[in-house]
Amino acid sequence: MQRCLPALLLLPPTCAAIGGVLFGWRLGTSAPLYLGAGQMITVSLLYLLALCFGFFSTVLLARWMGRTYGATAPLEVYVAFFTVVSAPLAVASLAHLFPHVFFNILGMIPALIWSMTLLYRGLPAVLHIPPERGMLMSSALVGWLLVAAVSLLGISAGLWTAGLGPAIRI
Repeated sequence: MQRCLPALLLLPPTCAAIGGVLFGWRLGTSAPLYLGAGQMITVSLLYLLALCFGFFSTVLLARWMGRTYGATAPLEVYVAFFTVVSAPLAVASLAHLFPHVFFNILGMIPALIWSMTLLYRGLPAVLHIPPERGMLMSSALVGWLLVAAVSLLGISAGLWTAGLGPAIRI
């Protein structure tokens, strides 16, 4: 499963770059926002770095947290498990090929539900811990991911206002 990880991490930024160049992002305005080739490559690389950081920090945090909940699995088990959990979101990122916010939300919500189901049901089974502890650990990981998502939004807004991204006339 770890062999799939690079492809799953590369899929969202690649689809976003292709869709952004071909169609432009539609963010609720009448005209789509287009990025130049240099900006699109930079944004896609930063997107890839954010995905890699998010994935590996979540794996390491889950491993650290696992000791509290009684899990003794090696790091490879965590990497494989979170690769499976993140796969639906990576596949749903094909929606980035047509980068319209509403279209992407419609594609990502079912994928997020699928990923959450895999997380909550799979964590106790994979780590061989009681379901009650698995639910608590999964909930703690969801809290971590929500904080990370909000932080990423703030960082993105800061980078856009600093000039990295489309000119949105703030």
